[in-house]
Amino acid sequence: MKLLIVNGPNLNLLGNRQPQIYGNVSFEDYLEELKSKFDIDFTYFQSNVEGEIINVLQQAECDGIILNAGGYTHTSVAIRDCIAAIETPVVEVHISNITARETFRHESLISPVCVGCVFGFGLKSYELAVRYFLMLEN
Repeated sequence: MKLLIVNGPNLNLLGNRQPQIYGNVSFEDYLEELKSKFDIDFTYFQSNVEGEIINVLQQAECDGIILNAGGYTHTSVAIRDCIAAIETPVVEVHISNITARETFRHESLISPVCVGCVFGFGLKSYELAVRYFLMLEN
């Protein structure tokens, strides 16, 4: 199985950015933990640029995509349209519980075009998304 993990803006700062919300582990370190748990071919991409994220989603050759669009979750009609246009299933992931935060974070523009959403479980949210794709394989 091949999975693509895409992280959006500011997620390159994990481990340093607001550790009370996002924890103190970098995503690169967490990705190594995921790789050690699962026999999956992971590809990882992070960008602060909306168009780069769209390009990667459109060009993805994998069985599934795990997307944490960061702040673009609440603002990007373009990323939503991209997800709707591709055939690869996308699971939306967030580290924090976005519904327990500022009201502008309560609405996700991408949720309606994703196969599912996992949020509020810290970095473990990614693992739960991986387990969804593994469940499809069985």
